[in-house]
Formats: sequence, structure tokens, C-alpha cells
Amino acid sequence: MNPPRTLRYHWEDFPAGSVREFGAKTVTREAVLAFASEFDPQPFHLDDEAAEASLFGRLSASGWHTCAMTMRMICDDHLLEAASLGSPGIDSLRWTRPVYPGDTLRVRLEVLEARPMGSRPDVGLVRSRWQVLNQDGEVVLTMEGWGMFRRRPAGENTGDAA
Repeated sequence: MNPPRTLRYHWEDFPAGSVREFGAKTVTREAVLAFASEFDPQPFHLDDEAAEASLFGRLSASGWHTCAMTMRMICDDHLLEAASLGSPGIDSLRWTRPVYPGDTLRVRLEVLEARPMGSRPDVGLVRSRWQVLNQDGEVVLTMEGWGMFRRRPAGENTGDAA
């Protein structure tokens, strides 16, 4: 059994307009091949020769692998310490550049909107834009979506997440 989590971050810690940058995930060839083998077995994710003949020009990570790595960086930075109640969904997702083995990724999170949930006064909604950048500052993924967080109990201090 896991010990109870300390919840540092609540809805109030994600005000509209706040920006946060975090993460440093280096993509390995082994991870690209393992993810693609199990979840996205397209030849350009698995085979050097097929990748060279593709639009990517060399072995590249699956976009879904990039999403999974992004989620891990979000969890490691703040989500595992947040009063998160999940997400009602993603509004948009774009893979803007390929991700290659050796790339180092980081996340830029911008809170676009934060509002109380009309049907649940103890819950707040946060709409965010995530950009994933490589080591050259090039955007490789953009995503916009929503998160649901418990509101902070009266009298508690903020966690200063964003």
C-alpha cells in the first residue's frame, strides 16, 4: 500500500495567464523501438531503412510516444502532487516536428482559463496549452485541453504550481 500523497497544488494554483516550463527528457533509440513495437508498429518507427525512405528521413518517435513522455514530465513536475480529478479531454493535438532519438524534450505549460465548475463548487476547471520543445527550442507538439482540480480548502496556503 502506498503512503498518502501530499497535495501541494489545487485549482487556485493554476491562475489564467500563468506559465511554467519544466522537464528534460532525453529520447533514446531503445525507448523509441520499445514503444513502437508495442503501440505504434509503423515501419518508420521500427526500421532504419524504412525510416530513411520516409518523410522523417530517419528513425523517429511515435507521436503517441511523445504524448506519453509529455504526460510523464507533467506528472513528475506537479500533477502527482496535485488534487487532480482527471481530464474531460483534449481539444486539439498537433505533432509539428518529428522527435528523434537523442532529442531532449521539455514542456511549456500556459494556463488559458481557470473557472469553477458550475455543477460542483468544490472543483475547478483549468484549460491549458502545452508546448513540447526540443533541445533547439523547436516546438514538436502542441496540445490544448482541460484538467479538473479540487479547490483548496479554506485557510490552506497555495502551492505556487504555475
